[in-house]
Amino acid sequence: LIWMLSLPLDSPETYLLLGEATRISKEVTGDKAEVHGQFALNLAPCGENCKYCSFAVVNQIFTKSTKLTPEEAVESAVHLEEIGASAVYMMATANYAFSELLEMTQEVRKHLKPETLLIANVGDRTKKEAQQMHDAGLNGVYHAMRLREGVDTDIPPHKRMESFAAFREAGLALGTCVEPVGPEHRNDEIADLILLTASLQPAY
Repeated sequence: LIWMLSLPLDSPETYLLLGEATRISKEVTGDKAEVHGQFALNLAPCGENCKYCSFAVVNQIFTKSTKLTPEEAVESAVHLEEIGASAVYMMATANYAFSELLEMTQEVRKHLKPETLLIANVGDRTKKEAQQMHDAGLNGVYHAMRLREGVDTDIPPHKRMESFAAFREAGLALGTCVEPVGPEHRNDEIADLILLTASLQPAY
């Protein structure tokens, strides 16, 4: 992994690697794409203080809080479904009230087709909360262990791992990613996170 990450971006080896990655992706997916759409349940300063995030309190970009009503959330979700989204994502900052998340999930789920996947992009949750999310109508979650978690963020890495286990136990599909990749990250760091992310056996 470190060797592949160290290849010059414009080298023949890099293009061969990208070509092989595309071949594998097409084989795994049957050459079929998914369309995911996302809307925000709230916009607010977030106390988890991920240094790279515009919502972090320390970055002082978002200073006011706003949130959707259930009716607005339903309207956003149904619109995404109508224009072709196979999965609808509801995003919220980590300090969004859990009771409101459940309320929004139940309301949105009632108005979507059964085959439309409803995914939440939220903060860390306990086993009990993960089960409640599933029972409210979520099909899955987007959750990630970010590069330099606990260093560039105020989130202890073990909390992320506990949440992964909780979501899996509750029967929620896990979507994740290696993020946020920047010039400050070493290839060995990125490689370690690739291996960790793969070990979670995510749905995507």
